[in-house]
Amino acid sequence: MLILDTNTWARQQFSDCQLGDKRRTKRLVYLAEQMVSHPSGSFPEQTETWGDLKSAYRLLDREEVTFQSVAKAHWEQTRQRSAGRYLVLGDTTELDFGSQRNIPDMAPTGNGGGWGFLLHSGLMVDADSEEIFGLAAQTIHYRKPAPKKENTTQRLQRDRESKVWGEVIDAVGEPADDVELVHVLDRGADNFEVYCHCLEQKVDWVVRVTQKQRAILKPGGQRMPLKKYLGKLSVAGSYELSLRARPDQAARTAQLEVCFGALKMPLPAHKSPYVKQIDPDPIQMWVVHVREVDAPDGVEPIEWILLTSLAVENFDDAWVIIGYYEKRWLIEEWHKALKTGCRVTKRQLKTKQRLEAMVGMLSVVSVRLLQLKSAARTDPDRPARAMIPLRWIALLQAARKQLQKVKSLTVGQFYRELAKLGGFIGRKSDGEPGWITIWRGWQKLYLMVRGSELAREIR
Repeated sequence: MLILDTNTWARQQFSDCQLGDKRRTKRLVYLAEQMVSHPSGSFPEQTETWGDLKSAYRLLDREEVTFQSVAKAHWEQTRQRSAGRYLVLGDTTELDFGSQRNIPDMAPTGNGGGWGFLLHSGLMVDADSEEIFGLAAQTIHYRKPAPKKENTTQRLQRDRESKVWGEVIDAVGEPADDVELVHVLDRGADNFEVYCHCLEQKVDWVVRVTQKQRAILKPGGQRMPLKKYLGKLSVAGSYELSLRARPDQAARTAQLEVCFGALKMPLPAHKSPYVKQIDPDPIQMWVVHVREVDAPDGVEPIEWILLTSLAVENFDDAWVIIGYYEKRWLIEEWHKALKTGCRVTKRQLKTKQRLEAMVGMLSVVSVRLLQLKSAARTDPDRPARAMIPLRWIALLQAARKQLQKVKSLTVGQFYRELAKLGGFIGRKSDGEPGWITIWRGWQKLYLMVRGSELAREIR
């Protein structure tokens, strides 16, 4: 359940952090409460007093306060799931702090013009409801330029960027007996090592293909390019997909066909030390091919080729895999929450340690921002009083006059009106509110709640 009270939330997320001294953990909890109350603000804006600001900087300067130590408790809480199937949505984002700031020990980002590091994360959500539980694991990677004239064998020996996928899969680990984990990953994860990591951790996967020409083994053992195999598969079904307008394309409805088939992934010709060590057999998996037919002229047809460890024996099975992959947008939304909602790359910290620890804290804060929007989408008809304090509901109704006659708000109504408080107009053509307007509304409502609490103290 989403916790609205900031103090309760901060204690839940950070009170178990091991920082070598209980006073540091207490200070971390207090700083987290200040950050979540004003996530887009600078450190001076969040802490408000010079004393609190100095304490925050002293805390971030301690060698015990690292990216790992401040976020680990949240990762462990997230992984503590009861029986069911959960998706771990994995992706990498670049954090560019600017090349002009001269921060020591940063690395190139983008095309080499940026300065920062890569953040690879696994966001855990419910496979059916899309309820967001949090980050299951993360890792930071500093990009290193590839040596000139490097051959394949040399490349496989060094610390490659692609290793982050396996690192996070291993950090999430093996699920409990009554829990199923499915790692849902984009094209950067399409390599043999990633599938090996999943097998070792006894988890499933859905990965979008990047190498259509790669060799596969079709049922019966015949070796052929994946692209050729896809051309031999029969159409199992079709569906329509509504696409919103984009800057370079008008809104349209795409007609999509779905094919599927079994295959095995043979061992690569060039094996990394990791693959040599585990010495696997060819890996059994299934492919789901989604392709657009009759696309408009000048429009690139939609095509998804998905490899999965989950058995796909009919169209319904394929539909499940497609649905899992479509949930990847949630981690992209989390990246927006981190970069836009929390303004993570705008923080004027000047050391690697401070930046990493700050990213660990704001990673958890940005989960909360995303959960605000998710709560309205995953359980909109639930009575608001079942998960939202009555004082919050009463103050929102007081601020939104048209709600004063509503006897029982639903969760969906609460968050929609909360977004209106944050600037969402709410016309029929506007669709659902984004997390930014929901968060702005929440900030206004939070100030009302704090004001009412202070008024009670004055009395």
